[in-house]
Amino acid sequence: MKPEDILRTYNAVATTWDVQRNQSLFERKWLDRMLNFAPGKTVLDLGCGAGRPISSYLVDRRATVTGLDGAAEMIALYQKNVPAARAVLADMRGLDLGESFDAILAWNSFFHLSPDDQRGMFAIFARHANPGAALMFTSGPEKGERIGHVADQTVYHASLAPAEYEALLNANGFEVKHFRPEDPECAGHTIWLAKFTA
Repeated sequence: MKPEDILRTYNAVATTWDVQRNQSLFERKWLDRMLNFAPGKTVLDLGCGAGRPISSYLVDRRATVTGLDGAAEMIALYQKNVPAARAVLADMRGLDLGESFDAILAWNSFFHLSPDDQRGMFAIFARHANPGAALMFTSGPEKGERIGHVADQTVYHASLAPAEYEALLNANGFEVKHFRPEDPECAGHTIWLAKFTA
């Protein structure tokens, strides 16, 4: 399993993933925190998957959501599951939508990229950030590469060292507001929340 296999994998398992995805919204506290940091209500959800429960919750919170995913099958489900949101089929790597947002979210998506592609994403985050925008993403708790599972398929995960994430955020105009490794109140996710200050 390599990073370049990720979109093919998610296309293959999209329907199963949508059915099996935890809908308890354990992410709610962090989503609310992100919205509270954001200067407005436009949200870019990178690697949005099928849209439930995250994009659907953001829409319920009256956010104007753009969901973006590189897997066509996921975007088809997203359009069905979150009809009030805009759906964009695109790879987040090299993205340039020509617009900016009040909040940028990469929840359980960004960490499927290779370390070099992750490094390249910070300029993309900045390119799409309104002044004062919130950026939230999940990573691993420490540097490394792992193989995990989604549905019945293996998937690639990678993480940079926390110090490198912080340096990349700072170099691209973001100030870290929260870093919570393996949050026990959020199913053990490692979460970054930053504010765009450039």
